[in-house]
Amino acid sequence: MLIQEDCSKAMLSIKDALEAVDGRWKLLILYSLCSGPKRFKEISREVDGITDKTLSKELKNLQANKLVNREVHDTFPPTVEYTMTAHGMSLRKVLYELWSWGLSHRQEVIGK
Repeated sequence: MLIQEDCSKAMLSIKDALEAVDGRWKLLILYSLCSGPKRFKEISREVDGITDKTLSKELKNLQANKLVNREVHDTFPPTVEYTMTAHGMSLRKVLYELWSWGLSHRQEVIGK
């Protein structure tokens, strides 16, 4: 019984993590921000195929999950930059492991 309870608690943590980064784009956006602050259009160019509407929605969701920070600079016109929060930076190791596994997986499945 104790093992089942531990497994249930672990699954709840995994569920929370997956909900924070779910979808097609969030991990790619976070990976883009790993190299430092970026403006909206810079992220859009790096995350190939994402629409501006979707990027805006995903950035808001990442902000709500405290993974990304939006900073408006007092310039004319106003400049907006996105950065990973300290909490978001804690995902860098996970992103690296996904990248590394993705390379191996591509070789295994495609042979390239």
